[in-house]
Amino acid sequence: ALSDSEKYGMILRAKGIVAGADGEWLHFDYVPGAPEIRRGPADYTGRLCVIGAELDEERIAALFGVA
Repeated sequence: ALSDSEKYGMILRAKGIVAGADGEWLHFDYVPGAPEIRRGPADYTGRLCVIGAELDEERIAALFGVA
């Protein structure tokens, strides 16, 4: 979903630790064309950083369930 620049803005880099639907923590690193997702423990209860231009912060927050 992060590659949809019309919906979320131009995302150049994103990374974080978010809760998955099954209760596991998902560690993700995103650059256009090369997303990476791993499962593992979280040292904090979720982190998220998105870098880009003309970002729609509300839509991005809703995508990750932090709205």
